[in-house]
Amino acid sequence: MAKPETKKIFFENLSGAGKAIAVLTSGGDAQGMNAAVRAVVRMGLYVGAKVYFIHEGYQGMVDGGENIEEASWESVSSMLQVGGTVIGSARCKEFRSHEGRLKAALNLVKQGITNLCVIGGDGSLTGANLFREEWSGLLTELVEQGSIEADSVQKYSALHIVGMVGSIDNDFCGTDMTIGTDSALHRIIEVVDAIMTTAQSHQRTFVLEVMGRHCGYLALVSALACGADWVLIPEMPPEDGWEDKMCSKLSANRAGMKRLNIIIVAEGAIDRSNKPITTDYIKDLVVKCLGFDTRVTILGHVQRGGTPSAFDRILASRMGVEAVLALLETTANTPACVVSLCGNQSVRLPLMECVQMTQEVQRAMDGKRFEEAVKLRGRSFENNLRTYKLLAHRKPESELPVSNFNVAVLNVGAPAAGMNAAVRSAVRVGISEGHKMFAVSDGFEGFSKGQIREIKWADVGGWTGQGGSLLGTKRTLPAKHVDKIAEQMREHNINALLIVGGFEAFESLLQLCEARATHEEFCIPMCMLPATISNNVPGTDLSIGADTALNAIVETCDRIKQSASGTKRRVFIIETMGGYCGYLASVGGLAAGADAAYIYEEPFDIRDLQANVEHLTEKMKTSIQRGLVLRNENCNENYTTDFIYQLYSEEGRGVFDSRKNVLGHMQQGGAPSPFDRNFGTKISAKAMQWVTKKLVETFRHGRVFANTEDSCCLLGMRRRALVFQPVVQLKDETDFVHRIPKEQWWLKLRPLMKILAKYKTSYDVSDSGQLEHVVRNRPKESDASVAM
Repeated sequence: MAKPETKKIFFENLSGAGKAIAVLTSGGDAQGMNAAVRAVVRMGLYVGAKVYFIHEGYQGMVDGGENIEEASWESVSSMLQVGGTVIGSARCKEFRSHEGRLKAALNLVKQGITNLCVIGGDGSLTGANLFREEWSGLLTELVEQGSIEADSVQKYSALHIVGMVGSIDNDFCGTDMTIGTDSALHRIIEVVDAIMTTAQSHQRTFVLEVMGRHCGYLALVSALACGADWVLIPEMPPEDGWEDKMCSKLSANRAGMKRLNIIIVAEGAIDRSNKPITTDYIKDLVVKCLGFDTRVTILGHVQRGGTPSAFDRILASRMGVEAVLALLETTANTPACVVSLCGNQSVRLPLMECVQMTQEVQRAMDGKRFEEAVKLRGRSFENNLRTYKLLAHRKPESELPVSNFNVAVLNVGAPAAGMNAAVRSAVRVGISEGHKMFAVSDGFEGFSKGQIREIKWADVGGWTGQGGSLLGTKRTLPAKHVDKIAEQMREHNINALLIVGGFEAFESLLQLCEARATHEEFCIPMCMLPATISNNVPGTDLSIGADTALNAIVETCDRIKQSASGTKRRVFIIETMGGYCGYLASVGGLAAGADAAYIYEEPFDIRDLQANVEHLTEKMKTSIQRGLVLRNENCNENYTTDFIYQLYSEEGRGVFDSRKNVLGHMQQGGAPSPFDRNFGTKISAKAMQWVTKKLVETFRHGRVFANTEDSCCLLGMRRRALVFQPVVQLKDETDFVHRIPKEQWWLKLRPLMKILAKYKTSYDVSDSGQLEHVVRNRPKESDASVAM
């Protein structure tokens, strides 16, 4: 298949020259809005357009005056890590009236603004579309009033609108993830993790209320991420008699030696009669029926606050750039669109199609068509709900299918946050499928020594929030222990293998495939889940653990940069992990607002280093006080972190001083992020269902025999879909010397980082979103939403 022609825009090609773009935030605030504003401003300036802030949302547009302010490069400095929206947001009744929109049109025409980038929820975006539809009529009316000249109608004939969805509720159809949702999940999980320690101490039940008046996404995903005992959401009210079932479940968990219970309730939770289910009602119910010591915690606006997560910063930056490109490409006939995320790819969707689908969800809920409401939310939401039910509610032994298959799960390579969530999911789904699950300690080394034990449902309780690898993991490859491993597989009658790990796990699976020729014990279904902070496994865009590492890098960079506030100008040189893979340095650099990121995949020499120093020197002479440079640990054997630090120190003398930090293994530690918990949980569940299918297909004459390429696979995320790929077919895509894939999607984000750091560079737009239509049912595998 021929590759699409690479299309680039250059700084010399000022395709936005003569255009004026205004950006506003409207409705409720969401973490990451500032990153989106920053990206719109800097990308707009990069293409030669004038860019304006509209302060206080639509109210500022109606009031005009100082509320509409021209933006400069420096005016969006130091806002990437700030929560909320620094340009303000307000709900505006006046804009809902014709007179209010007439005032707003006049204020825009005064500044020559005909391109609007609106960051908000469905109400804000619906208002923008109405404004666009009325635009020509409003200008005609302004001419009749004598407020503008007649030629202005022709000059400013069309208003172009592009929307970005900023909402912590993730309640907008058409996008897998809205700006602010991931950060809100971080706040919730931080609270839940903290509450679990005190709940365990006192054997308490906690009832937590999270935001989501009309959408249960936050409640559902946080329940999945922390392994909550019960969750209540508006889209899927519990069946009548749920109170008894919930109490039975809580009681059974306590009887199984669990010292705490967590119940998560969306603020809009209802029963089948559309009657609200409140936290106080649940507390009184638990106390009355079970006598458990029960507490209520309402998280409230804590969920909106705090710094944006790495995911939200990257999402908002990508969407902001995409919004400017969409505005540049619009014509008078182009419908207003929203830029959104599908899987790992930017897409553009007609704004009103998304709004209408979102409104359909509410109509379905009002009409008690709850199954339809869940489907309308999209495959990602539906998949989350199905996975939660599968993992949280254990079927009675009498209802479990009897498969007589033994499945082993093990970790291989370096530890990565989210591994334990993946193992928990595999064990519980495997048991639900009727298999006997075995846990292998210490990777293939432990396998060869017989460190294998049966693992039960209750054994993996509370594993989702644990960092590292509770099973134990080692980098040892199986080749030198293949005879002993085959013996252990024979002894324990292992019929399938699930490996969770990084590049070593990939190499291990290749070796086991080769060993099939001499050892029939390996002629079984085998599947690998990518789990490594380096994100260097071929066949997948993302790996379990990489998001947690990115958040560790970004949080540390924020603190390091803050340490220089109020001091003289300073540049920080930060070394990240990743082996030869520059993912952490590049994507971490984009999320932290770095000026440069040195990686192995993009060779550099002394001239490039000198150019970076000169660029920073020039920026430091203006209002920029701090610089940030990231370096991948193996980017160059000669240009070490010490060398780069000394170069910057010497060449920047008199303008800025330098400091260096090696982040080291802190990138590997800590509790897994909500993304890694859910990504690990969902892909592991999908892998186990694949294992079951393969076991049934390959069971012949009383035994399992699988020796085809497609029975030894890696489950990875490719653009919009989760895909099972035979590991043998991935060999040609791999650079085994440097342990990286030959092609890596995130390299396309590097010019974006440079543009936002004020470099004159080119930007590849061949992968930018194209206008599509909202569909109710995507291809089956695209429920792989990168966005959880």
